[in-house]
Amino acid sequence: MIRSFLLAASALTMAIPATAQTPAPTDFRARTPEQEVVYFVLPDRFENGDPKNDKGGLKGDRLSTGYDPTAKGFYHGGDLKGLTQRLDYIQGLGATAIWFAPIFKNKPVQGPKGDESAGYHGYWVTDFTQVDPHFGTNAEFKAFVDAAHARGMKVYMDIIANHTADVIRYREGDAASYAYRGKADYPFSRRGGLKGAAINPGFNGDADFSPENWARLTDPTFAYTPYVPKGEETVKVPAWLNDPIHYHNRGDTNWVGESSLYGDFVGLDDLATESPRVVQGMIEIYASWIERFGIDGFRIDTARHVNPEFWQAFVPAMLETARAKGIPNFHIFGEVATSDVDPALTARWTRIAGLPSNLDMAFAAAAQRVVSGKAGTDVFARLLEDDALYEGGAPAATRLPTFLGNHDFGRFSMFVKQANPAASDEELLARVALGHAMLLTLRGVPVIYYGDEQGFVSDGNDQLAREDMFPSKVAVYNDNDLIGTDATTAQSNFDPSHPLYRHIAALVDVRQSTPALQSGLTRIRHFSDKPGLLVVSRFDPKTGREVVLAYNTSAQPVTNTVAVEPASLNFAPLAGQCPVEANAPGSMTITLPPFGFAVCAAKD
Repeated sequence: MIRSFLLAASALTMAIPATAQTPAPTDFRARTPEQEVVYFVLPDRFENGDPKNDKGGLKGDRLSTGYDPTAKGFYHGGDLKGLTQRLDYIQGLGATAIWFAPIFKNKPVQGPKGDESAGYHGYWVTDFTQVDPHFGTNAEFKAFVDAAHARGMKVYMDIIANHTADVIRYREGDAASYAYRGKADYPFSRRGGLKGAAINPGFNGDADFSPENWARLTDPTFAYTPYVPKGEETVKVPAWLNDPIHYHNRGDTNWVGESSLYGDFVGLDDLATESPRVVQGMIEIYASWIERFGIDGFRIDTARHVNPEFWQAFVPAMLETARAKGIPNFHIFGEVATSDVDPALTARWTRIAGLPSNLDMAFAAAAQRVVSGKAGTDVFARLLEDDALYEGGAPAATRLPTFLGNHDFGRFSMFVKQANPAASDEELLARVALGHAMLLTLRGVPVIYYGDEQGFVSDGNDQLAREDMFPSKVAVYNDNDLIGTDATTAQSNFDPSHPLYRHIAALVDVRQSTPALQSGLTRIRHFSDKPGLLVVSRFDPKTGREVVLAYNTSAQPVTNTVAVEPASLNFAPLAGQCPVEANAPGSMTITLPPFGFAVCAAKD
């Protein structure tokens, strides 16, 4: 595969050397969310700093320890020490904040017999108060946070309030067929369905979850009869999490209607987040991580599967805890999962639940389709036009974490490659670079998925998109043809000379020196219902200076005259090929090569 950076047409100057590091500011906490560039990583798949903790202190085979570096669904050995050792690499890319998958203690292995997998990803929590031994210790977590902060880098934790690990079982049925039992057929007030005996007299369900009434709920049967298997009675921490009364116990969600809030998430024990005890308990758990370690933000897993009232109580409590700790810009963003290019759902949760921000799923879907050439640039125009839907309007949209791909959906390069199976290596590199140019210059807080900067190409989503950065032993990873390099995942991939690493680092440098690219509002200038030119302007929030952004998503060169501000008469190229002068007040001509882009700043 060709290693040269085949984007000469964009004339992007590599503005910083590959090993450059962003100087630590005197007060990194003064930065607002819009000023960050986030690097998202799964600690288990990044770097193995301490092989002694690979098995988490457990003994036995992989079904006991969770460790099997040859299997994509098990622990591979990455840990907090390894993450700390690689801070130079992450900061050299230009990242100012690190978000990592949950590091709480997990159930090592779960799943039906013969199809088990491990909690390497961190979403099967049993102990919410300590680090999983596979990743290290609480002291090592503190060392990591302190090391990041010493560099002026922020630390965002991935948290879960919707569910815990799969521990609770039901007397009825079997673990493979716990069908969801709805409130209409199995109301809180009847044991085993409408014809069952009355229980919890006078309890009306959701509308009656006051502390006084919740205290009267003494029968935890609900729709199913839950029990905790022998040996796991005290596995969850804090201890109150072991009582089935704090869970919905209605069976597995089918993702439709009420089951989205009340069903077990693929078997994971669904917390009754309407309960005052659960609300207070979760506030205490996560406030403790802020108070003990001084972290800078939360990404909230499965936020849309929790009732909005929970977030209305939880978010203010976290922000107040952070302020008391001296953290004025604590960034909270939820996961409201969707694969549609429609921001209505994510925007809705900022309004009904009070979530300050959400991962911009619509941005990812738009980028995947537009840069792959499967949709016109009008898709992006529509996305940006809908910024007004968010609570706080268009300014709030500048705080949305934007991304191209992730550990759930799959890598951006995968979508590009699947849509263009006959594309050359050069074309794939150019398209992927264009996607990152859009990520780092359009509105939002860019989130870079670890390994994308090394040309990783997943074979699919979920486990298939969670490759190792250190030498991998997983065959289904190691046979992938990476973009922009001859390397494979069978070797260490921390190469600061990789063309995508250098490309991202240069664009981050442009972004960080240009206020309009951080918090500037957007005006759409040109788009098409076919692959081709997208042009928008963003404006410096203090000076009003215009920065014109242009992207060509087609395989043909494009030239177009577009409207600009009448005062924007002369331009300085920040990246790509920019006209030196406007045609006339209010008009400029953009010319771009295939998959080219340009960032053009109007001169004062």
